[in-house]
Amino acid sequence: MTARKKHPRMARNDQLRLLALQNIRSARRNWSVSATQIAALKTLTKETRLSVTAGDLNLIDGKWYVTHSGLLRIAQRGRCMGINTVLQEKLSNPAGDRWVFRATVYKRSSSRGFVGYGDADPSNTSPLVRGAEMRVAETRAVNRALRKAYGIGLCSVEELGWAPKTSEPAPTNHAKPFNTSRNGHENGQPRLRDQLCLLIRHYNLDPNLVKAYAAHFCGTETLKEASRDLVESFISHLADSAKEDRDGLICKLNSYAQPAEVQQ
Repeated sequence: MTARKKHPRMARNDQLRLLALQNIRSARRNWSVSATQIAALKTLTKETRLSVTAGDLNLIDGKWYVTHSGLLRIAQRGRCMGINTVLQEKLSNPAGDRWVFRATVYKRSSSRGFVGYGDADPSNTSPLVRGAEMRVAETRAVNRALRKAYGIGLCSVEELGWAPKTSEPAPTNHAKPFNTSRNGHENGQPRLRDQLCLLIRHYNLDPNLVKAYAAHFCGTETLKEASRDLVESFISHLADSAKEDRDGLICKLNSYAQPAEVQQ
């Protein structure tokens, strides 16, 4: 006897359940997630069909964010007809690295389009993408237009802006350990964990290999045991290496993929 074919709706429900399980496993592997965040992830999976493993969703400061790749995936599934971007020259200031873009998303050939604006300058972007404000502004505009077009209520990762650092008393000489579980913002700047995540995502690096490299760089067993100063030095080193020679950095990271007994 041949097996009965499942109804398309039942098959789709099975796929969604499997994707939800995969997302939950990935979330628990990557972050310390609460029951509330897991419940929200289940709802997001059902509504958007996005994948945590594929980098479509990210958890920052305890909240879920969609990524540029996730929004493009939604647009592709929705058979988006096109995206047009235009630099707003009158609002931009190249000398000050300030750029403003207008993006229009066309869902159908007859669509009037959904418009979104994006701006970027050194005051509202991470230090990790300094010098790339024009590309950040265009991506933000596209993301906002896509979210309007497809009714995505989540803010996108690329739209996050960091305020300038405020004046604070100088830190003491006592070295504080780097705690990756603290994922908030300090003095208006992204915490070290967020900076490292942004750098990994921006250059498409393997997070596990980066952690192994970081621990070796800091001279500790794990990254959590390293002092804040050492982690800051590593992040700066990683950013420079990725910018100057990404291929060389990838080769370096791959050396940490070897079994532990080979590395010793």
